[in-house]
Amino acid sequence: MAEPDRSELRPTERFSDRVEDYVRTRPDYPDVAVDWVLAETGLGPGATVVDLGSGTGLLARSFLARGLAVVGVEPNRAMRVAGERELAPYDAFRSVDGRAEATGLPEASVDLATAGQAFHWFEPEPTRRELARILSPGGQVALVWNLRRRDSSPFLAGYEALLERWAGDYDTVHRLYASEEALRALFGEPGWREATFEHEQRFDWEGLRGRLLSSSYTPPEGDPARSPMLKALRELFDRHRLDGVVRFEYDTPVYLGRPARG
Repeated sequence: MAEPDRSELRPTERFSDRVEDYVRTRPDYPDVAVDWVLAETGLGPGATVVDLGSGTGLLARSFLARGLAVVGVEPNRAMRVAGERELAPYDAFRSVDGRAEATGLPEASVDLATAGQAFHWFEPEPTRRELARILSPGGQVALVWNLRRRDSSPFLAGYEALLERWAGDYDTVHRLYASEEALRALFGEPGWREATFEHEQRFDWEGLRGRLLSSSYTPPEGDPARSPMLKALRELFDRHRLDGVVRFEYDTPVYLGRPARG
């Protein structure tokens, strides 16, 4: 099946009205996943990372906390401003208004490129060319997703059914995640190395509500589907809560390699 047209999904605009829910409820990334990337690349304090689609800074924070410098590249102004606010304590962070396909960074200026929960929005071939340009010799790319398990518990199976019922282009977006076609366009041959790690979040009602509304494919404020969707979510929460919370389980795959040279 052919991939959806990314441009028709308005990737640089989708999260403008969801920023605060994103900040409050989206998961960070497992420490073991970040440590695996650094061990595989041999990078450490003093190295420079470009985080593409850096958003609110969830992945960038992990590298900053380990002493690396991070340039966050984010085209969405609302997300970029939130990331600048969240990462203000780190002197080694700077923010750029740009896209994965056109970062505006100098040639051979970064040691590692990362994308957390973002590569599926990029155009793979222009991104490959830009990464080949800005990475230093031997520089690598690490792509990371927190992928919610869809049926590992009755609650998660119910949440998946809710998305399929109410979340407009959920299936279209989901098909883009870590697609082999896009990975091969970026990494070429011999391809990439990968590892998968476990992660989780626990939510009370307000947290679960915010987590759902942080997703770009759910109905926005004013959409007639929003109220019945939230009513269904409340019923799902009440059926499955334990000690006042429900549990999201994730698999977190990491894809690491060098961009193909074309």
